[in-house]
Amino acid sequence: MRKQQFGNSGPDVSVIGQGTWYLDRGDRKSAVAALRRGIETGMTHIDTAEMYGDAELVIADAIAGLRDELFLVSKVLPSNASRRGTITACERSLKRLKTDHLDCYLLHWRGSFSLDDTVAAFDELIAAGKIRSWGVSNFDTDDLNELLAVAGKGRIACNQVLYHLQERAIEHAVIPWCEKHGVAVVAYSPFGHDDFPSPRSKQGQMLQSIADAHKATARQVALGFLTRRPSVFAIPKASSADHAADNAAAGRLKLSDSELAGLDSAFPRGPKPRGLPML
Repeated sequence: MRKQQFGNSGPDVSVIGQGTWYLDRGDRKSAVAALRRGIETGMTHIDTAEMYGDAELVIADAIAGLRDELFLVSKVLPSNASRRGTITACERSLKRLKTDHLDCYLLHWRGSFSLDDTVAAFDELIAAGKIRSWGVSNFDTDDLNELLAVAGKGRIACNQVLYHLQERAIEHAVIPWCEKHGVAVVAYSPFGHDDFPSPRSKQGQMLQSIADAHKATARQVALGFLTRRPSVFAIPKASSADHAADNAAAGRLKLSDSELAGLDSAFPRGPKPRGLPML
């Protein structure tokens, strides 16, 4: 599994991680097995959130005895992101995850509480050893600029955003901003939301052609394209152990310049949207 530095001064983290949205809605035993297989195959970056129902409880079962190997991330809901509310939410997540710290803690999206209060809470959590870094999710460049003015340089570890082959809006401004300021970009829903290209479509056929050349799968090729830049990580979700292993194999895939150019043409990023797409 390829690793790269997470933000300005973070540790080296697996470029392919494990998302957990809706993880609690299927069979719990299968979910735990998928997470454990993912860890075994190098996907030690695990992302969750207080919004994800009982996902934190499922993760706690999966990571028992393995915590020191992991880069564990959770998120606070905007409705809880006051100074005191952020601290309370983090402590609740720690309890559910059965751990004493998070490697990174994120504001899930921009809400009504001031960024000053949320950042102050993050600083308090770092001082208490409950989190090691903090970041945000679903922040566009105007929000990032405001956050930078509050927090100062080198403080924002990551921005987690929607990014897949058919939704490349963040390439216009968000990725360049993050790269300029040393902020890791984490792609959520990297296969889209139930709209991955059909094998019968021209785009699907192109993906499969590249996959065949590497003895890989179309989804591995998609992950390889998204993580072609050293600033970008991806956190696909897996519903089974085999699916997790398939995702992890993308961390060893190296696409050629011509293959990247072909995918860039087949999946054009389109014009810059007025607002940041999100799920």
